[in-house]
Amino acid sequence: MGPLLRDGPALDPRDRGGPHQPLLIARDLRKHFPVKGSGGKSVKAVDGVSFTVRKGETLGIVGESGCGKSTLARLLLHLVVPDAGELVFDGDLVDTRELPVDALRRQVQIVFQDSYSSLNPRMPVRDSVAFGPFVQGKKKQQARDIASEMLGKVGLDPDLFGPRYPHELSGGQKQRVNIARALVTGPRMVILDEPVSALDKSIEAQVLNLLRTLKRQFNLTYLFISHDLNVVRYLSDRVLVMYLGRAVEIGPIDAVFERPLHPYTRALLASRPSMDPARRIEEAPISGDPPNPIDPPSGCHFHTRCRFAEKPCEKTDPALGIWEGPQSHVVACHMHDLASGHSRLANV
Repeated sequence: MGPLLRDGPALDPRDRGGPHQPLLIARDLRKHFPVKGSGGKSVKAVDGVSFTVRKGETLGIVGESGCGKSTLARLLLHLVVPDAGELVFDGDLVDTRELPVDALRRQVQIVFQDSYSSLNPRMPVRDSVAFGPFVQGKKKQQARDIASEMLGKVGLDPDLFGPRYPHELSGGQKQRVNIARALVTGPRMVILDEPVSALDKSIEAQVLNLLRTLKRQFNLTYLFISHDLNVVRYLSDRVLVMYLGRAVEIGPIDAVFERPLHPYTRALLASRPSMDPARRIEEAPISGDPPNPIDPPSGCHFHTRCRFAEKPCEKTDPALGIWEGPQSHVVACHMHDLASGHSRLANV
């Protein structure tokens, strides 16, 4: 397989800043989509999101449908061009002479939710996986050999599955092919956009365990997007909670799940179905529908659905706290801002 695949936790030769330098820094990313016939208004899909991804970690991203998770994933690879903000990958500013977008994409890959539409229906599985090494300069047979080896690493017999077409595979098998295709070029970071949401639970568990094994084997960094909070907790080291295009809470996975600071995060966690019949959900943890992203509320975007909302929440947009280290747990909420004047400061 050569130097593209890395076994064990050895330092990647492409590592420029050492283990303590974040692999990815996103600063104030914004993407607004204009709406025709609305008088110049836009859908604020991603509205000033900042975060870091450290080397070797898995950062989970959660939130309701329409909160901007998938748009954010595409912004990170410039599949959608940001309106504002900047990305720094291992110390280099993306989309500049320091790190052009094509150079970023050689080190960051993405696995999409829809495993079938991600594959060319007229191309055998082996050739789909081999396409990446081929365009990187490998000869056709060498690229196929690399693809066959990677198919084996994701649990598919290359002799059996390599000649097949996507319509001949199950959903779990297609997603394994997509994972193989993402890893075959030797990326340092993989963005996983709802990779198991279309799978049944037994196959989902197999794919999640495969992702954990591959992460250790190839010394990968993951950005994992999912609606399933239990899956996020199983796979992630830290979690970022999004609401209406903004990050409202970021912290270590155990801290956020056991001591959530934002009312929206608490509502998300309370909405998880319980296996205990004595702990039924008698009333909805959160009321109302998400506001219109074309015309979001003033101040805190969540105040129209928050039972703790007061005057400061309606007038002033809360800022996300400042990171103070790897275990930092920050929130954008007036109840945790001493200067906000909220009557329930840190008393919820």
